[in-house]
Amino acid sequence: MEKMMRFQYKPVRRQEAIVGLFVLLFPVLLPCFFASFSHASPSTFLEWNVPKPRHLRLLTSALQRESSNGEPTDLWAPLADQGWRPCLGGSVNAPPLPQKSEGYLQVFLDGGLNQQRMGICDAVAVAKILNATLVIPYLEVNPVWQDSSSFMDIFDVDHFINVMKDDISIVKELPDDFSWSTREYYATAIRPTRIKRAPVHASANWYLENVLPVLQSNGIAAISPFSHRLSFDNLPSEIQKLRCKVNFKALVFVPHIRALGDALVHRLRYPPTESQPLITDDLTGTTDRNVKQMPQKFVVVHLRFDKDMAAHSACDFGGGKAEKLALAKYRQRIWGGRVLNSQFTDEELRSQGRCPLTPEEIGLLLAALGFDNSTRLYLASHKVYGGEARISTLRELFPKMENKKSLASSEERVLIKGKASLLAAVDYYVGMHSDIFVSASPGNMHNALVGHRTFENMKTIRPNMPLLGQLFLNKNITWSEFRQAVVEGHINRQGQLRLRKPKQSIYTYPAPDCVCQA
Repeated sequence: MEKMMRFQYKPVRRQEAIVGLFVLLFPVLLPCFFASFSHASPSTFLEWNVPKPRHLRLLTSALQRESSNGEPTDLWAPLADQGWRPCLGGSVNAPPLPQKSEGYLQVFLDGGLNQQRMGICDAVAVAKILNATLVIPYLEVNPVWQDSSSFMDIFDVDHFINVMKDDISIVKELPDDFSWSTREYYATAIRPTRIKRAPVHASANWYLENVLPVLQSNGIAAISPFSHRLSFDNLPSEIQKLRCKVNFKALVFVPHIRALGDALVHRLRYPPTESQPLITDDLTGTTDRNVKQMPQKFVVVHLRFDKDMAAHSACDFGGGKAEKLALAKYRQRIWGGRVLNSQFTDEELRSQGRCPLTPEEIGLLLAALGFDNSTRLYLASHKVYGGEARISTLRELFPKMENKKSLASSEERVLIKGKASLLAAVDYYVGMHSDIFVSASPGNMHNALVGHRTFENMKTIRPNMPLLGQLFLNKNITWSEFRQAVVEGHINRQGQLRLRKPKQSIYTYPAPDCVCQA
């Protein structure tokens, strides 16, 4: 596979050059067509442009770095035991569920996979607070990804109900008497059973004072919107542990997601040799050669660098005036231009660590930390702004980089094709089975995996964004200076447990609420 990647690289660069020339000449040859088309979609041609490396001096040195012979021996070492253990409590000594529920609780969750995941955990907690029967949460269609996947399309619903059966009552759907309570019903008029103004991070008392009466009067209450609607502070210990139990134990993906994830992990652990090509028609991924082959280690890199992220950050990514204009127009169309970062310069944003790392920059970070070009790297991402051209520098640094498409056939991916939540679920699964996880920018996937891997005491690199922003602004820095600063700046950012502070998410920082000192 490595040889194939190297063989394909040069033709790709030649094709990029041809495409770049075409893009430059096309508006000259057909100005009328270009003017009308660009007015409707200003970034269509832009994403064909080949982004030039922004840190050429560092990149040149990184490409010349030595192999693993000179690398630190503890690079791949598992995270040391930090003396903490998961402690979610048990149902053995838990009081029995009340014989009578106060009514049915419905929640409607927006956002992507991981925002909805956190909302599900909060819904269980609120149902417990209210002594309500939880209806399997309704997942709204994401306006960015246009994915209509339901709870049952993503998560193993029977496992979910079974794990939580001693804590709360859960039903897959409402009984006939309440079948009228649907999303469409609440969209057409003001309804007495809908709670529309639940405050962000509401307290337990708010739910007891505002939602419980609705439940008792009507037998049902529907909360929409619900994301981020429960506080992280001043809650009983059993409620906090319950949220973690949902997140880390009850929410497992449907079997076909787990099967595909297991196959990808296996192919990363046991890559094919030159005489044994990759076989992708067997999801078990097992062959006789695996018995003799030692499993290899791999890093998962979560790269959130889609157009939405790039535009919202208001950072400059080196695409020139055309890219700046396209992203500015996108900000205006999606958010009416109201983006907080827009009031700052690119230098200010970078020095504050508020710009997502580009594929080039995450590659330089990994290279500086000691990962050489033999490192097996799995790229967890959806749509990268700029396409393959934007990723090419990262691939040049790490030619053994893989993703879902390179490891699995189109037949294996048919059940997740075009479904952003299922694609993200596969990446999440692989991320939880990797030796090391690193994310190029903060976000819901980053937060969810950092928290889950902390709970399991797994090595997770958290990029020091302010440090990296300042280092990348220094155009005179040498590779040795850059590398020394990166290594020193990440000594304590490789999975070491951090206690949650007030207002911080329990899903990112599960200690001390859900892990206890041994």
